[in-house]
Amino acid sequence: MYLNKVFLYGNLTRDPELKALPSGGQVANFGLATNRTYKDKNGQKQETTEFHNVVAFGRTAEVIAQYVKKGRPLFVEGRLQTRSWDDKDTGKKNYRTEITVENFQFGADGGRGGSASSAAAGGSASSQNETAVADTAGGQGADEIKYPDEEINPEDIPF
Repeated sequence: MYLNKVFLYGNLTRDPELKALPSGGQVANFGLATNRTYKDKNGQKQETTEFHNVVAFGRTAEVIAQYVKKGRPLFVEGRLQTRSWDDKDTGKKNYRTEITVENFQFGADGGRGGSASSAAAGGSASSQNETAVADTAGGQGADEIKYPDEEINPEDIPF
């Protein structure tokens, strides 16, 4: 048995770019930054950052593009995929490795006024909690997401 599974929790490096496919479906591309803290050989604390290319399709792409912006945290579950194409100008073959989203969850934002909720691509993980938690923190900024105050019924969520 083979396994291709990726779990990432990081901050978006740019706003998701939502595009329509020729088939009529939606695709969202965005970057995700993750960091790692470790001690070097001298015992000094070091931190490195990795930047990941992420792509989402369908309803998942629409939800991510609508609710997540640059700098916001996001948990992504997906698979590694490498695409290749020929550059028409130089004839050189190009490659791009990216994470294709299968499931995601909005991240906790450290008390900046947002709330956590989760979503599953195409309802493929029905055991996940698919309810949105109403925002009860005060003092939202202009870039904060405003969640409804009323209770949300899980059956009303389209994904």
